[in-house]
Amino acid sequence: MPAIRPTATRAMAIAMAAVPLTTLALLSIAGLPAGAAADGLATKEKLGEALFSDSNLSARRSQSCADCHNPSFGFADPRTGGAGGAASVGDNGTSVGDRNAPTASYAKFAPAFHVRADGKPVGGQFLDGRAATLQEQAGGPPLNPAEMGMASKEQVRERLAENPDYARAFVALYGAGVLDDAGRAFDAMTDSLAAFERTDLFSPFDSKYDRYLRGDYKMTAEEDLGMTLFFSTQFTNCNQCHKLKAMPAAEGETFSNYEHHNIGVPANPSLRAASGKPGFVDRGLRDNPAATEARFEGKFKTPTLRNVAVTGPYMHNGVFKDLETVVRFYDHYNNRTEKAAINLETGKPWGPPEIAANLSTKELESAPALDTRRVKALVAFMKTLTDKRYEPLLGQ
Repeated sequence: MPAIRPTATRAMAIAMAAVPLTTLALLSIAGLPAGAAADGLATKEKLGEALFSDSNLSARRSQSCADCHNPSFGFADPRTGGAGGAASVGDNGTSVGDRNAPTASYAKFAPAFHVRADGKPVGGQFLDGRAATLQEQAGGPPLNPAEMGMASKEQVRERLAENPDYARAFVALYGAGVLDDAGRAFDAMTDSLAAFERTDLFSPFDSKYDRYLRGDYKMTAEEDLGMTLFFSTQFTNCNQCHKLKAMPAAEGETFSNYEHHNIGVPANPSLRAASGKPGFVDRGLRDNPAATEARFEGKFKTPTLRNVAVTGPYMHNGVFKDLETVVRFYDHYNNRTEKAAINLETGKPWGPPEIAANLSTKELESAPALDTRRVKALVAFMKTLTDKRYEPLLGQ
């Protein structure tokens, strides 16, 4: 089966959204970021909202946080550059990252990275948990040469100070002289970005699933079967990693326990080629300075399934295009049929793990095989985890 193309609805929305999101800071009154003139910058959340869409905070003034974490597309990157969307293209228009940009939706619920008493690594921001907090994460992309490409905190300070409305807002919120010192200015910027990411815009809990829990939506037969399978400990292993709350069907479920696992994802040759690193091997968690032991190699943080149906491609390297492919990939560990051995996107056998050590074999092999009906039911259920404002992207 060929790689899945975006639906017509999604493709049209991408085309319509591309210009305003990449030039948001320029389409404003008297130099203000879009929306600032009307709403003001009186709170850290509002200041963070303006900064989130301000492309002036990148080296060539061409990229903002919102380009790789687009508010119109589940706070993921809908652009098709970088190996078909497997990774984001940087501010310079040529650099391509090593990993798929994760959604920023519901990111505030991830605990700080730590290793539990049972030895399992948990939490953190980024796919390897290397940032302890949202604020620390927000400071990464501006200074990353493959992303926003700013040369230093001092250059960031200068860009912030260019805007007189920012200058007034930063002083009011963070004190006199805040934009006279590069360290203070940078910390204030990341603090306000984190404040914006903690707002309900990022985590509204208003999907069909949430409405079902409140009695405002009736699941279809297929969705209901998928939900039953998902939360079952007898028929699937999904909830071993993608359930945080102790009770099934609990309100406020983020669909991740934030553990780090190696699930044997194959390398993505297209991403390696696009990033200019044909021999690159992503060591995952082991690149986290707090987790350098060999037993952590190849492990990545379990992502939330919130908005998963509209934030593909999938896995840390974007190797799978379709959500059904992801389910079938998990199933191939337990399904020994000839069909289950084939990746339907490529028509070839599943590739070997990028890193074969430290596979979470116990979790991966703890479920019976799935038939096609159950695979599609699980996909249908995961679609119900889409925030209400993104439901049109499902193309239904």
